[in-house]
Amino acid sequence: MDYSIRHSTHYQYEHPVGSSYQSLHLTPREFTRQTVAYTNIEVSPTPQNLESRVDFFGNRVTDLFIRDPHDELLILAESRVTVRELEDVLLDLSPSWEQTAVLAREARSEDARDAGRYCFPSPHITIDGAYLYAADLMTPGKPLLRLAMELTAQIYTDFEYRGGVTDVYTPIPEVLDARAGVCQDFAHVGIACLRAYGLPARYVSGYLLTRPPAGQPRLTGADASHAWFSVWCPEFGWIDFDPTNNIQAQTEHITLSWGRDYSDVSPTRGYIHGGGTQTLNVAVDVVPI
Repeated sequence: MDYSIRHSTHYQYEHPVGSSYQSLHLTPREFTRQTVAYTNIEVSPTPQNLESRVDFFGNRVTDLFIRDPHDELLILAESRVTVRELEDVLLDLSPSWEQTAVLAREARSEDARDAGRYCFPSPHITIDGAYLYAADLMTPGKPLLRLAMELTAQIYTDFEYRGGVTDVYTPIPEVLDARAGVCQDFAHVGIACLRAYGLPARYVSGYLLTRPPAGQPRLTGADASHAWFSVWCPEFGWIDFDPTNNIQAQTEHITLSWGRDYSDVSPTRGYIHGGGTQTLNVAVDVVPI
């Protein structure tokens, strides 16, 4: 499936900003099931410095520095990507979760060593409360991918999708108590539960193609960023699960970046001098070609 993606980020400031530094995770990632045909980022006002680099997790990052005073900042990222359909994964043929935890801990292969970095708490993910939340699922000998699918379904059932209840800094115990949140929270909960039992799990940011109700047109700018989690499984590699929609990631899931949690892959992150109060408007269009 081929997609055209347009991601617009617009900051408006109460007072002029003297200078601004921003680090952007807005370039789709290339890997086995995704190819990037075109990508471009435009910024207004024009930055004095604009550089591209690869971060610790292999994501493409754009750093920019604006020295001229400005009262608004517009970042427009446009891409064309191809997402390939994965072969059906037979969940019950995967190794047990106990075997996977041992392999990740021993780190005897390059893949296991790479996965091991995703076994531990991170800035936005602690395991407080997660161990108990997942306890009933952790039956001895259960195939890891079956476990991940059951965890995905449990989060989907137990939590209400509701904005305004949490933010990017809400700790896992508070999300578990609220039983509500958004895709970012559900991904964090899933990752926390897996890491609580020594299993490698990472945070994936990207986009999800949304389909309007029958007979209604697509609304420009109505799409949004999305998040899900991925679990490492020996012989299978990394397999993605979307607890917001209770599914494995499909061709409608377009990957931007991955890391330990949201803090590693936030679309925009930086600092400004001055500006006072600011407002942020984000518009995303994901269009099949």
